[in-house]
Amino acid sequence: MAIQKRKRYASVLEKECVACGTCILVCPKLAITVPRGIYAEVNTDLCIGCGLCKKACPASVIEMITNLAEEEINKNEKERMV
Repeated sequence: MAIQKRKRYASVLEKECVACGTCILVCPKLAITVPRGIYAEVNTDLCIGCGLCKKACPASVIEMITNLAEEEINKNEKERMV
């Protein structure tokens, strides 16, 4: 039963993104692309959760997400064992 660290990553509100590319320019890990020219997409495997894209986004459509799912599963397993 391995406990994994919290994973923080960027998430783009696709319907509101204007595909300006500002987030691409500031991302230190090149985790953001605009593949179809419609909205930005984040590769969560590459994203380190630094938040630079969120700060730079002129449309304010990037939010930071913390994935707690694995921690919650492990917490629930521990509670069942008690």
